[in-house]
Amino acid sequence: MIANHWGRAMDDMTEVETTEDGYVPHDDKGAIRLELERLRQEHQDLDAAVLALQARADANQLQIVRIKKRKLILRDQIAKLENRLTPDLIA
Repeated sequence: MIANHWGRAMDDMTEVETTEDGYVPHDDKGAIRLELERLRQEHQDLDAAVLALQARADANQLQIVRIKKRKLILRDQIAKLENRLTPDLIA
């Protein structure tokens, strides 16, 4: 299960165009939402993998650290995509 996530590139986010004012066109929002769902699921899967590895007496600490690093990268990617869906508005 863990090995499935290791083959992905670190920057495998879907590229979506934005308008000059920072908004994402409506049809691209669906693509972002799908990517967000995929990234959140992968983050959840990795969380379960960390818990399972930590429960083992012979847990490989290097593998746990690598999974946690991947989780942090996923969290950053999720935050970037969420920001693209709701851009900052200057009042």
